Amino acid sequence: MVSLYDRGAPAPCPASFNMAAHVLGRAASVPDKTALAVLGPDGARTWTYAALEAAVRGTGTGLLQAGLAPGDIVLMRLGNTVDFPIAYLGALAAGLVPVPTSSQLTTPEVAKMLADLSPAAVLHAPEAATAPHDRTIPLDQLQAMRALPPCDWQMGDPDRLGYIVYTSGTSGKPRAVGHAHRAIWARRMMIDGWYGLTGEDRLLHAGAFNWTFTLGTGLMDPWTMGATALIPEPGTDLGALPDLLAQHQATIFAAAPGVYRKILTGRDRIPLPALRHGLTAGEKLSKPLHMAWKTATGTELYEAYGMSECSTFISSSPSHPVRGDTLGRPQKGRRVAILKAGDTDDTQPLPNASEGVIAIHRSDPGLMLGYLNAPEDTAARFRGDWFVTGDLGAMAEDGEISYLGRADDMMNAGGFRVSPLEVEAALAPHPGITAVGVTDVEVKADTRIIVAFYTGPEPLDESALAAYAEERIARYKLPRAFVHLSELPAGANGKLSRRALRGLFPKRT
Repeated sequence: MVSLYDRGAPAPCPASFNMAAHVLGRAASVPDKTALAVLGPDGARTWTYAALEAAVRGTGTGLLQAGLAPGDIVLMRLGNTVDFPIAYLGALAAGLVPVPTSSQLTTPEVAKMLADLSPAAVLHAPEAATAPHDRTIPLDQLQAMRALPPCDWQMGDPDRLGYIVYTSGTSGKPRAVGHAHRAIWARRMMIDGWYGLTGEDRLLHAGAFNWTFTLGTGLMDPWTMGATALIPEPGTDLGALPDLLAQHQATIFAAAPGVYRKILTGRDRIPLPALRHGLTAGEKLSKPLHMAWKTATGTELYEAYGMSECSTFISSSPSHPVRGDTLGRPQKGRRVAILKAGDTDDTQPLPNASEGVIAIHRSDPGLMLGYLNAPEDTAARFRGDWFVTGDLGAMAEDGEISYLGRADDMMNAGGFRVSPLEVEAALAPHPGITAVGVTDVEVKADTRIIVAFYTGPEPLDESALAAYAEERIARYKLPRAFVHLSELPAGANGKLSRRALRGLFPKRT
């Protein structure tokens, strides 16, 4: 048998569709139910479904009154607050195209995005770095829009551009990934195939409002089901999460593996009587960490694999627990194959158990429309009808997929994929550096950091190098260590060997 999972097609998306209307489709039936609770040490600040919908649709009205029109792109430079999802859904409700971005981005990074997108407006909070733009809507004006009359849902073709997210590509240049409104419809396959989510659940997500993992798993999906989303307020210590989970009776917990690891530090037992299970994504979950969580809490963890171009489409779930150390299986309705890795046009799925590259069919409703203004980059990610992820895996006869690493040098920093080329480009102009190579290094079990290896006349001060990098790239992309070498390792073709760098890290002095 071959490595092809193709068991059923997803239900078709309605012909007239709006992503925000879908997310808040249950608001009318549960107006007084808590849609969102922002958790702090002194209690919770709550939003009912009625209040949330009013704020979203009022924001949509305000953005249109500000002179924006359906189809306009708006860059979001907002902080880790409830303002973020309200503005995001408000833009979608009005037919605008929001671009959620991390508040950690620097001014140079934002300037590149402005040049790339040519947005009609920038939504800006004081704490987020930005760059000059002709139309900037400050946070106080954005918040005042919530009291306006509700906008009509801008319905239309589900395949039209809905929102844009940025991802670091293998070229080192962050790519603008365009998604259709129908992308939210595709997440229905995750409800049973990963979450086991119902309208009665209380899902606590440990991430920031402005992280796409939180935006989707922590907010959009619970609201789609009429459930309650729980988000810790900014600055919450990870050590406080067990108490918040217990105090607010969270039934599902979602976080990157690193959060689970930090919660478990120094704890053998964590009583969470209301918790049904945990969800994890962003980086590979190790077996020891998985077992440590089960032992401490008595609850299961379900892992999912995905990417900015297609969210999560392989997972374990309450109905299909993971077997062994695999990722899980493609969710029902997905079409996934293992293809031959490398520079090839081969589109034939490999035999079961063969190592190859994970690919998803272009018919998947959650797959991106393409990279904005980059048709050649988009075409390069497809082999016939298959979108090639760049991650290696092997599929068993029952569809279970084992993760075997990256086919390229992409790094993982706390759940964010980071291109080494982007970090290298930020450091290379430093006057004391003649050459630089960046990779991620495992410094202890389940803990990886980004490390910059460089050559130059003499070793440089690490704090000065860190400050230099901080001015140019977001904090989550920053190297946590700098290593001076006499020369960088190269392969037979003379190119930098980033994998060889990892073996040099313990030798630093």
